[in-house]
Amino acid sequence: MPKIKSHRGASKRFKKTGTGKIKRSKANTSHILTSKTTKRKRKLRQSTLVSSANLKSIKKLLP
Repeated sequence: MPKIKSHRGASKRFKKTGTGKIKRSKANTSHILTSKTTKRKRKLRQSTLVSSANLKSIKKLLP
């Protein structure tokens, strides 16, 4: 059996943590930043975990 290839798009967007959870970055940081508050932009810089609803499908993409 050949090795299972990981989904290249998903591997660029998500990272696995040591405990097996999946980390992602937040959206809305690329443009139209003048209308967003400094506090909001600062909060968007921090990474967060993938929700439990999407976890199963994303784990399939990253074997």
